[in-house]
Amino acid sequence: MNLITVDFETYYAKDFGFKTHTTEEYVRDSKFEVIGVGVKLNNQPAEWASGTHEQLKEWLQKSFPWSDSMVLAHNTMFDGAILGWLFNITPRVWLDTLCMGRALHGVEVSGSLKALAERYGIGQKGNEVLAALGKRRTDFHPEELSRYGDYCLNDVELTYKLFNIMGRGFPKKELKLIDLTLRMFIEPLLELDLPLLEQHLMAVRDRKEELLQKAGVDKEILMSNLKFAELLRSVGVEPPMKISLTTGKETLALAKNDEEFKALEEHPDDRVQALVAARLGTKSTLEETRTQRFIDIAGRGTLPVPVRYYAAHTGRWGGDDKINMQNLPSRGQNANRIKQAIIAPKGHIIIDADSAQIEARVLAWLAHQDDLVEAFEKGEDVYKIMASAIYGKPLEDITKEERFVGKTTILGAGYGMGAAKFQAQLKTFGTEIDLEEARRVIDIYRRTNGRIAHLWREAQQVLVCISRGDPAALGRPGVLEVVPDRQGIRLPSGLMMCYDDLRFSEGEKGLEFHYRTRRGRTKIYGGKVIENVCQAIARCIIGEQMLKIAKKYRVVLTVHDAITCVVREVDQEEAQAYIEECMRWVPDWAVGLPVNCESGIGASYGDC
Repeated sequence: MNLITVDFETYYAKDFGFKTHTTEEYVRDSKFEVIGVGVKLNNQPAEWASGTHEQLKEWLQKSFPWSDSMVLAHNTMFDGAILGWLFNITPRVWLDTLCMGRALHGVEVSGSLKALAERYGIGQKGNEVLAALGKRRTDFHPEELSRYGDYCLNDVELTYKLFNIMGRGFPKKELKLIDLTLRMFIEPLLELDLPLLEQHLMAVRDRKEELLQKAGVDKEILMSNLKFAELLRSVGVEPPMKISLTTGKETLALAKNDEEFKALEEHPDDRVQALVAARLGTKSTLEETRTQRFIDIAGRGTLPVPVRYYAAHTGRWGGDDKINMQNLPSRGQNANRIKQAIIAPKGHIIIDADSAQIEARVLAWLAHQDDLVEAFEKGEDVYKIMASAIYGKPLEDITKEERFVGKTTILGAGYGMGAAKFQAQLKTFGTEIDLEEARRVIDIYRRTNGRIAHLWREAQQVLVCISRGDPAALGRPGVLEVVPDRQGIRLPSGLMMCYDDLRFSEGEKGLEFHYRTRRGRTKIYGGKVIENVCQAIARCIIGEQMLKIAKKYRVVLTVHDAITCVVREVDQEEAQAYIEECMRWVPDWAVGLPVNCESGIGASYGDC
């Protein structure tokens, strides 16, 4: 298969470009213009071309064997969108050195072409692009355009060199996942119901105004911590708390820099968003701005799904392009409206399949907690079983509220959560217990799941070994590989999860470990390592399942542990059965892991 490396140079200005527009709205805007393009076929010298849209289209389509080629770029979401949307070019495979860089070096370092070129010592990225600010193609003098072409060709050669270096040993399945992820954006299938979105936006705005008027919200109430806390409680939210640096006592965390308060901007209930927006002095809630973005996209065409490959330390996908598809609300009044506005094309339906409790299953399996693994395998209600141990009651006598505590314990206590945090988590969900009761529940969990608790201690020892450069093992043999000289753990995908510049110091409770991130030094401990690896293993499994599904049906989105596909209406029963079969399959390295799934089907994403 041929390899074609591309790089587009496009018109941009202070008020028009990546700083002011999303990729989708930038490329689809009527002001968008391609100044020129650099193209390299295999290892041949790169070529530069500049001209009108029709001239470039003809040159690109006639000069290169796209349909039998892999197309490579740095930020292929952008260059691929230009090729696909403007020039009707679709290659066999999409590749991206930006995606590869995140997977190889983590999300805590820059993955820019400049940074990667310097990391590998393959050359310098120029700065000729700075002189192109505000210039249309016809504004360039011939010499200027020639220099711009040389700048573009240098980027093409740097991208090609990077791929040849980073591609050595890069897992082939991960390259396929990069291609699959890019297709969600570059080759969109999903459509948007514009009238429904417009109706939702009006409803959200009316609801916000009604809430603020009803609450009698004025500046005095908004700025009073105690009064604002009561407003939050009136809409079912317990105000976040923190320890005051001045008094050392617990106090309300309602300042604009308090992380838990800022997180309420993305609360699934738009009433909460409205109150937070009013306190912060912002004109629109997240729900308003997000709905408006979807309305704008609907006016331009289909919905390109921007999902970022390897967005997290654990390898999970994340949101991108300012419409975080990973964070569409599913709770709260009218929360499902946006999802309902995401619809399948005519003659097709959407299938959304969600892997059930996959992290809890991975944790039990990795730790050899065989009784819990067996319960998952038999389809038993593990939440009720946990509640039965907590309350000392037969399964049939467990109440709905007690089962909820059991569920929160299974899903929350598996990574070493302490009693105070467990108490706070339950309180967030509307269930209050005292600290002593929280300690009792956590103690029962740890005694009931001794192998899991042992795994935390094993992970803590792994941190010691990594910091000293000593060999170590973690979890089931053949699943994870501790690599001290890389300061990390090799995942089943073949990629590394690293704790860069891992160091330890003496703390009140023994050794404390920290590693380097963009935000500074971040604390890490055994339970957190296990949380990381369980999420990473779950992601590896979802990724392989996605590739199996993609052999027959078009995958259009992945959210956390769910996979969403578009299939023909006539194939829906067969497709749903196949997708569920794939999501109950595990790779050879995960034999014995009892995964399961639930799926829904509908004309819209919200109906699934």
